[in-house]
Amino acid sequence: SLDRAVSLSAPLQPGQVQGAISSRDDTGGKGINVSRVVARAGAATLAVLPLADDDPYGALLASAGIPVRTVGVRGRVRSNLTILDPAGETTKINLPGAPLDSAERRSLIAAVVAASKGALWLVLAGSVPPGAGDGFYVDVIREVRSDGGAPRIAVDTSGAALAAVVESAAPDLIKPNDEELAELTGGAFPVDSIPTGDDLAVAMSELARALVPRQVGTALVTLGGDGAVLVTPDGSWVGRPPVIRVVSTVGAGDSSLAGYLLADLEGAGPAERLRSAIRYGAAAASLPGTQAPTRSDLVEPDLPVRPI
Repeated sequence: SLDRAVSLSAPLQPGQVQGAISSRDDTGGKGINVSRVVARAGAATLAVLPLADDDPYGALLASAGIPVRTVGVRGRVRSNLTILDPAGETTKINLPGAPLDSAERRSLIAAVVAASKGALWLVLAGSVPPGAGDGFYVDVIREVRSDGGAPRIAVDTSGAALAAVVESAAPDLIKPNDEELAELTGGAFPVDSIPTGDDLAVAMSELARALVPRQVGTALVTLGGDGAVLVTPDGSWVGRPPVIRVVSTVGAGDSSLAGYLLADLEGAGPAERLRSAIRYGAAAASLPGTQAPTRSDLVEPDLPVRPI
């Protein structure tokens, strides 16, 4: 997606005319965001995406500094608008993506299979394009694994696409937020009794435990300002985020996933993987637009993480 962030000098006033104090355009999309963070940390990455030859997004993508492999399609990359006020309140307007026809769908799956050879992780991230079907990621996973020697597979999506993956594809890692996990497991909370803090972490751990390890290898559940929870076959951990000034939450969850993967590539244990995820997510939230944090943006290396 083409992510445009507009900053206001006062809270958003629906129905009124307001002036903006600044704006910026960034290469967005969950998979692109993960690749950008991984690349800036010095790890090898390849982003695979559908992109028309004449799409203006291509020029912006070229400046992102990540290796890419594109699959030609007829549609254009969608745009997302994020409106930020001085208090860090974020309003997002996401336009629908361009449809994929059956030939484009087959070509995209083939490109992912080819790119996955020799990889350690494959990240399938973002909403499913119209026309691809809720089972698109299921088909990708089956094709990638059919050749043998497949990488571990992380999935970051929501709704019916996530439900299909969990039901049929046995991913090694999922990264829902609390609302997405509640929807997935049927554990939605009444509006007047939504847990917070430690209660939220415990509730999410219990919901994730219904999936891990029976259907999912590991669940990394991001909780926004309440931190994140990691559930593996061996246990559950929770960590709270550092105190930051929130500038933009766009891409923070993607950066969390990237932080987790970077720690995993270094052989870190579960507590350190969770700590890295939280630190990268917090760093992203402290930057304007959809910027990819670097190691120099990270704070609190000794961020507390404990088992629950």
